[in-house]
Amino acid sequence: MRLHDFDYSLPPEFIAQRPIEPRDAARLLVLDRRQGLLADHKVGDLPQLLEPGDLLVFNDTRVLPARLWAHKRRTGGRVEILLLRREAAQCWEVLVGGRGVRPGVELELEDKVDPARSAALKPILAKVERDLGGSRRLIRFSEPITPELERLGEMPLPPYIHERLAEPGRYQTVYAREPGSAAAPTAGLHFTPQLLQALEARGVGLAYVTLHVGLDTFAPITEAQVEDHAMHSEWMSLSREVADRVNHARAGGGRVIAVGTTSVRALESAALHAGGVSENRPLTPWEGPTRLYILPGHPFRVVQGMITNFHLPRSTLLVMVSAFAGRERILNAYREAQSRGYRFYSFGDAMLIF
Repeated sequence: MRLHDFDYSLPPEFIAQRPIEPRDAARLLVLDRRQGLLADHKVGDLPQLLEPGDLLVFNDTRVLPARLWAHKRRTGGRVEILLLRREAAQCWEVLVGGRGVRPGVELELEDKVDPARSAALKPILAKVERDLGGSRRLIRFSEPITPELERLGEMPLPPYIHERLAEPGRYQTVYAREPGSAAAPTAGLHFTPQLLQALEARGVGLAYVTLHVGLDTFAPITEAQVEDHAMHSEWMSLSREVADRVNHARAGGGRVIAVGTTSVRALESAALHAGGVSENRPLTPWEGPTRLYILPGHPFRVVQGMITNFHLPRSTLLVMVSAFAGRERILNAYREAQSRGYRFYSFGDAMLIF
């Protein structure tokens, strides 16, 4: 499959720069993937669009304030650090911005709010241990960094969002529990506590998996053939309770609807680990790294519907939703969404695909 088959044009004015208020006031384009029909709704309409017995599966990962600022101890040169993945208690894979950030260079972290306060405390140091290619580095901190992130870190908004976020909590889902992501599972940003309560009152089940989102999830594909793209691993966990709830919903005729592409990856990864899912082979719990890359032709074993935002062209996320609903149908829906004034990307509107 050629990369340019998963491309489309999007004028900059369609890229949402701030989240809508309230969260569930976002628009929702409903796509019937079998008939290709489109309908306009709001996210707040979900209790009327779903049926009792359906099961929504959310990703409860929590975004770390993972953007740090530092300076080189020897020269004072400023360096940006973006935490990607913890490799050990004090060792992280990161992205760095700055010149000459080579193995052996020692950095000193800066306080994001009060540099004078930072100077009064024992400095946290970071040594570059290894060059992982491009802007990736392996860095070892002088002490565990996670407890200090609220003091030192900033929320790592995507590069296409140019406005500063007044309330950092708007880049978290209301049900975020497990810290570990470098980016938000953005389809979940549309849900409010009141909407979750209304869904439960309707008889729609709510279940939670964890998949810690890495930036590779959102990185554009650069290879000419989409099959040649290499997915990096992301850690996930699907519990016995959630596996049982998925199996119960399927057995009762309910639909399993993933909220966000990361929930899709978690469910389908667990199904692959179980050797597939059928009446005689139920979903089982699983925890560990996943490199699942969902391409057209993927046999979806668990997911029967998804709620998802509008994705970047030439991205693995656009490829995934194309695998679920068909490339032509998705690209047509994206063109129609533009004509109807929908907002795109992380703070934009959403789709419900059946």
